[in-house]
This record gives sequence, C-alpha cells and structure tokens, in this order.
Amino acid sequence: MLSVMFTISNLLRFILAAAIAAACAVMLLSPSSCPGGPDQKELGFRNGTQADRNIGMATAARKDDDGLAELLRSAAMENNVIILTFTNEAWTAPGSLLDLFLESFRIGVNTQPLLKHLVIVAADVKAFERCQRVHPLCHLLLDTGGGGAKFAADKAYMSPDYLEMMWVRNKFQTRVLELGYTFVFTDVDMVWFRNPLLRIPVGADIAISCDRYKNGEEPYDLRKEANGGFLYARPNNRTLGFFVDWYEARTRYTGLHDQHVFEKVKDELSRRHGAAVQFVDTAYFGGFCEPKMDFRKLCTFHGNCLKGLGTKMGRLRDVLGEWKQFRNGTHPK
Repeated sequence: MLSVMFTISNLLRFILAAAIAAACAVMLLSPSSCPGGPDQKELGFRNGTQADRNIGMATAARKDDDGLAELLRSAAMENNVIILTFTNEAWTAPGSLLDLFLESFRIGVNTQPLLKHLVIVAADVKAFERCQRVHPLCHLLLDTGGGGAKFAADKAYMSPDYLEMMWVRNKFQTRVLELGYTFVFTDVDMVWFRNPLLRIPVGADIAISCDRYKNGEEPYDLRKEANGGFLYARPNNRTLGFFVDWYEARTRYTGLHDQHVFEKVKDELSRRHGAAVQFVDTAYFGGFCEPKMDFRKLCTFHGNCLKGLGTKMGRLRDVLGEWKQFRNGTHPK
C-alpha cells in the first residue's frame, strides 16, 4: 500500500513539474503585448528596409499627449478608415467654407452617416473653438506654435505661410498612417454628393485627385498632375515609406507646394517603396479645372483652379444649389 502511495506521489510531482515547465516555455516564447502604437505586422510591414524600421520606432516612441489616437479610435469606421479635413479660422468662420462643406454631407446621397467618421483638424485655436460648436470630432494641432495664429487668416496661394501650412498638413497625414488608420483626406473647399470610397481603386496604396483626367486614361498612369485636395492612403510599409520620403523631399525642392513636390518624386518613390499610386477620375471627383457636371456620377466637387475665399464660396454655393435642383428633379437638362 505504501509503495502504491509513493508511486502516485511521484507521478503527481512529475505532472506538476511538467505543467510548470510548459507554462514557463509559453511565457518565454510568446510575444509581449506592448502599448504605444500598432504592431508592425498589423500595419503590413515587411522586414528588410531601414525606412520600415525607422517608422516602427517612431510609432512606438510617439506620445499621444494631444489625444489624437483616442479621437481616431472614436471616429474610425469598422475597417479603420477615417475621413479628414483641415481648416483654419478664415475657412471655419460662420457662413464660410466649413458650413458649406458640412451642409453637403447632410444633403448628399447617403453621406450624412459619414459625418460620424469625419475628423476636422484645426490649424489654430479659433478654428478649433468654432469647429466644436458645429461638429463633435475636432482636433487642434499643437505643433504649429503660438496657437496657430499665423495660419488663421486666408492665405494667398504659394505664400510662405500657405506652403508651411500645407507641409504641416502632410506631416499630420503621415502621423495618422503611423497610428494604423486608412485616411480619406478632403480639402474643406470641396462638396460631397456621394460616398467617394466606392470609387477608390481596390489595389491602390495611395489614390489622389488630379485637375484633368482624359477619357480612357488609366488610373495608374503617373503622367497626370496630382491635386492633393482629395487623397486616400492606407497604412502599410509601402505607403508609410512613400510619405516619409515625400516629406523629406521638401528640403530638395524648397519653396514648393507638397503636391508640386509629389509631382517631382512620385515615380521615384513609387518604385523605391513599391507603392501602388493611382489617380481618381474627374468624372467622379470633379472640380472647376475640368468641370464634368454629370450629377448622376459625381461623388465630390472641388473648388480648384479658383483664387480667393470669396470666389470659391460663391462658385461652390452655386454648384451645391444645382445639386439640390438635381435631387428634387428641377435641374435643367
């Protein structure tokens, strides 16, 4: 009887020791879960390039002192898509571009539900305060200095402050990608009629609007001239590498708009990073440069090729009026 008890006791000790060893092995071999940003595998990173490693380190090291990560989580669609626009005091004033922009969402075809995924990025304090009165998802840029006061007024196209504001915008877009979100960026001088996501090429890492798009052209023909007023990008190593190098290229091409630098580097960077860059058709993403006014197709309409806030407001208000006529069946054929 004692020998049997001894044997059972030894067996229990063996099983217990084996269980402890197995638990230790699992703890040693399992990857740790670290806060502070998305894992590189989640973003689709591939090992092998210094740019990928740099991006991963930057993501892990970034502090979310301004609450952006939490705001994006609350605004994201189920597939982690965010809609972004960028504004300042002049564009956000009552009766200005922001009011027209938001109105277009409310009267478009199934566009009102998209408002809960729209993050409005304010370049200055007054724009942020105004945004909070008309929209629940507002973000104040903290890296513009002085409360963004120098960005508050309507800026002349290609003026130094205008150019700096465009590069601040570009840097912010990169940060959104680093945080693991696909974004659809839209200028605030744009009206929405339908959901443009349905017209983004499926294989695109980056999709961007252009001022002119000839019938029959291929979307991946990079000879078109880009317009950053509508920009789609999804977070992976290819896109992030492209954006990081695009921002760095501003030092090679000083005094140029971000979209003009894009023109200079789009071929080089798409090859270097393997990014699929495509253009969206002006039949669906219209504008004043090439006004194709078929309201049966249009998703967005941009106030491009116009100078001055007053001119943009007047012309876009007319377009939105025509859209209302189309919706109620009174638009002239």
